[in-house]
Amino acid sequence: MRIVDTHLHLVYPERFSYPWLAGAPAINRAWPVETYFSEARGLGITGALHMEVDVAAADMMAETEFVLSLPGIVGAIAACRPEGMGFVDQIEQLSEHAHVKGVRRILHEVPDDVSQSDLFVENIRHLPDYDLSFDLCLRADQLPLGSLLAQRAPDVQFILDHCGVPKVAAQERDPWRAYIKDIARLPNVAAKISGIIAYAGADWSVADLRPFVEHVIESFGWDRVVWGSDHPVLTPNGSLTRWVEATREIVTGASADEQAKLFHRNAERIYGV
Repeated sequence: MRIVDTHLHLVYPERFSYPWLAGAPAINRAWPVETYFSEARGLGITGALHMEVDVAAADMMAETEFVLSLPGIVGAIAACRPEGMGFVDQIEQLSEHAHVKGVRRILHEVPDDVSQSDLFVENIRHLPDYDLSFDLCLRADQLPLGSLLAQRAPDVQFILDHCGVPKVAAQERDPWRAYIKDIARLPNVAAKISGIIAYAGADWSVADLRPFVEHVIESFGWDRVVWGSDHPVLTPNGSLTRWVEATREIVTGASADEQAKLFHRNAERIYGV
């Protein structure tokens, strides 16, 4: 079963500034595309969408333009600042690149009220005009904020990153489960099966991941889930190979059609790659 990875981070510290990596020493180094695909190709990953890596604001556009020139990158989700007055100008510039498929603002790094402001909402309502989606990156306790945002921008395609960031290591399933059910009721939201290894602890097992993955798939249905690696953020707690193998094991009982939707077909439809 071939895979389209919808959540790959590439790090080129000789080109761009990544202030947050100073606080993440385990991954604070270069992560070029060649390193990723040397492992990914053998796992059936045929292409990847690059997810913005929260570079310094001055580097945002340059990061997007650079990654789109790299082999195997079939599209990009670019950094953005919808809370700013220049947002529409920014997405107009991004739309000049055919392979920019969406944008993301990491919302757990800003005060909760940022994503609820009238300006933020009005700005992201412009995204469909440019055929761009919005990746929602929120903590589990912030999922109601994501629901409110998606309700206020019903024409925008949202993709919820990392299964809504559950506390996997603590096996804390509530109120996360109810929040997932609530946001999944919104037809303009899809979910990304990605990133949960980062919250699982170093000694995780497939059994630890299974209830979280299965709940997201059950809530959203097979037509609204995509798969992502979150490489290299996952590497302190496991390899890309281990995450692919774990996901395959969790969905082994699903039909070939359902697995195809998760691993590549929905990504191609939702992101347009």
